[in-house]
Amino acid sequence: MKFLIRFFSTVHALIAVLFTAISVLFIVVAARVGWNAVGQDALESANQAIEAIGLLAIAVVSLQIAQTITEEEVIRDAHISAPTRVRRYLSRFLVVVVVALAIEGLVGTFKSLHEAPETLPNAAAVLVAAAVLLAAWGVFIRFNKAAEELEPEAMAEAKKEDVKLEGS
Repeated sequence: MKFLIRFFSTVHALIAVLFTAISVLFIVVAARVGWNAVGQDALESANQAIEAIGLLAIAVVSLQIAQTITEEEVIRDAHISAPTRVRRYLSRFLVVVVVALAIEGLVGTFKSLHEAPETLPNAAAVLVAAAVLLAAWGVFIRFNKAAEELEPEAMAEAKKEDVKLEGS
């Protein structure tokens, strides 16, 4: 059984490394796109800058997912079962997804306004999806709070792990 636990931690670590590498790749591509925007006419420069922002948003998502996987699955070796752990894990993930969707929706809105106004409903749908996800996340946290109060020792354990994590 210990072999399987080490195996899964190793696989999670590998996945985190791949997410990090992809994040760096997106940062490099965004920097190139942003650099190419310099010296262009105003509209083309703005479009390329907006594209770079979208790429950076994806890079942030990839990097945050890598960090979450590393902290929760490799360093803490957490087995998600307690309501506190579920809320913390999902919250870390969802905050990144909601922010990225909102940024992508804004990028899509700007691109639609300048390039293809007929695609504006698609950009609006991304923004609505981000809002719905944010609202659903709030409802989840509200319902999860009552479950957390039933086991205060899980919150105390999670806080101890946070201190351990900050010290390493």
